[in-house]
Amino acid sequence: QIMSVIDVSVIVPIFNSEMYIGRCIRSLLSQSFNKDNFEIIVINDGSKDDTKEVIKPFLGDVIYLENKKNKGLPYSLNLGLKKAKGRFVVRVDSDDYVHKEYINILYHQLSLNNNVHAATCDYVLVDNFQEQIKQVSWKNEPIGCGIMFRIEHLIKVGLYDEKFLSREDEDLLIRFQKEFKVTNLKIPLYKYRQHSNNMTKNKKKLKKFKIKLKKKHR
Repeated sequence: QIMSVIDVSVIVPIFNSEMYIGRCIRSLLSQSFNKDNFEIIVINDGSKDDTKEVIKPFLGDVIYLENKKNKGLPYSLNLGLKKAKGRFVVRVDSDDYVHKEYINILYHQLSLNNNVHAATCDYVLVDNFQEQIKQVSWKNEPIGCGIMFRIEHLIKVGLYDEKFLSREDEDLLIRFQKEFKVTNLKIPLYKYRQHSNNMTKNKKKLKKFKIKLKKKHR
């Protein structure tokens, strides 16, 4: 049975994001892109806070998946990708939010250029009060979000490696760029929130998976 194909699937993995997830989903629901042509898939990865309560008002607008216990980010991302009906997929983290043209611009970059397999946009670092800290080039400092892929190419490289509980995006990108072309648009459409609980603040975990990354891609 062939799934009805839409243009874009947005994957939002969530873990203990009660403070931020509302802002994230609202930014996706206010996209300029045609509502019928994209879906929002949220994956609650065994959150222990009130994330589920905060999501309740949005349940009619999003596809909600839940891991009964915490399975880790790459597992949740893969779960969302396997459910996705979009020809293109893009990830937004639950503590971040996006410009209303986020989907539209990345989508057109891919749909109009067949020789490009993934499109990225620049991002703005914001603080907890959504005040702008600085604009960052995705090309110089890549992150796991702000990049739209063609789904068939993600499937071809094998999705996320579920053993990488950190740096899962770096591992995926290394594999992806061996075969496919990624283009960067210098438009800051992604708002990357910096706060004390960011996964990137966990230095020990980052170091552990950096070693793992080097071993895997020697």
